Amino acid sequence: ATVLQIREGLALIEDDLTAISASMAKLARRHRDTPMIGRSNLQQAVPVTFGYKMAGLLSAIERHRARLAELRPRVLMGEFAGAAGTLASLGKGALETQAGLMKELDLAQPAIAWHTIRDTIAEVGCFLGLVTGTLGKLAMDVKLMMQTEVGEVYEPFAHGRGSSSTMPQKRNPISSCYIHACAGVVRQQVAALLDAMLGDHERSTGPWEIEWIALPEAFLLTAGALNQAKSVVAGLEVDAKRMRANLDLTKGLVASEAVMMGLAPYLGREHAHDLVYDLCREAIRQNRPLLDLLSENAAITKHVDRKKLTELCDPSNYLGLSAVMVDRVLDRIRDARIEPD
Repeated sequence: ATVLQIREGLALIEDDLTAISASMAKLARRHRDTPMIGRSNLQQAVPVTFGYKMAGLLSAIERHRARLAELRPRVLMGEFAGAAGTLASLGKGALETQAGLMKELDLAQPAIAWHTIRDTIAEVGCFLGLVTGTLGKLAMDVKLMMQTEVGEVYEPFAHGRGSSSTMPQKRNPISSCYIHACAGVVRQQVAALLDAMLGDHERSTGPWEIEWIALPEAFLLTAGALNQAKSVVAGLEVDAKRMRANLDLTKGLVASEAVMMGLAPYLGREHAHDLVYDLCREAIRQNRPLLDLLSENAAITKHVDRKKLTELCDPSNYLGLSAVMVDRVLDRIRDARIEPD
């Protein structure tokens, strides 16, 4: 009965993952070239594109879909073997009887009983933990990008949803909060399911019963997180202008790596790094654009003019292979013919 319920639950999860994949693919394609700041340790780092951020999450969703297809043959296996798993009570034709039952239930016939060998159940739990972990990552980024001071994306708007009872101006990331909470509890249930593997002998005295509590709850919470995530990615509001404004917030400091690499052929990498580092500190102290200080430095202008420095200081010119990587993710989905219309 547990395996039959798992089969139905996995079918629902597959449908949700397919829908999320389709929405993420649209966002990745639409914002393939939309520049935004990449962040490291919650600090502005180097430019990326929003499509790149979405394609990264999409690649994880696709791996989950592949994992689901791979685990089904192992997990959707029936169990009918008697008290200790030997089929002793059936006598002659026991395996044929077992095979007939499995055929009727459309489940695989096990080679041997698995009463207290629960790796397949634990595998389902780990799969749910991986799925909700990715959804939790999505939720974390959306929450941070929805902060008033950032304002780069917003969850879909619905009248009254996410508002405060005392602060009318607020638009809280309510779906992301739910996803984060669900993911956190699923992780605990995964640990419980791994503990349930420690069954004693041929019929356990308690570990098995852990599954009765942990597995249904893990499925329910995963379904809730998937439902919220579907809504978020299908209706996510993206503010490309705010993304650009945040790129310009530091007056060119986010392009310091690009400047350093651009000067390295003339000054040597170490010298270029130290020089740009000092100029960044001075730009912060004087609250001036980095470009101005670069243009005033004789050691730099001896090799590079202001026009070239302006190009180096433009974050949109330092996106690396963001767009190429977006295309690679989308192409792999298309080639595998698993990207929904």
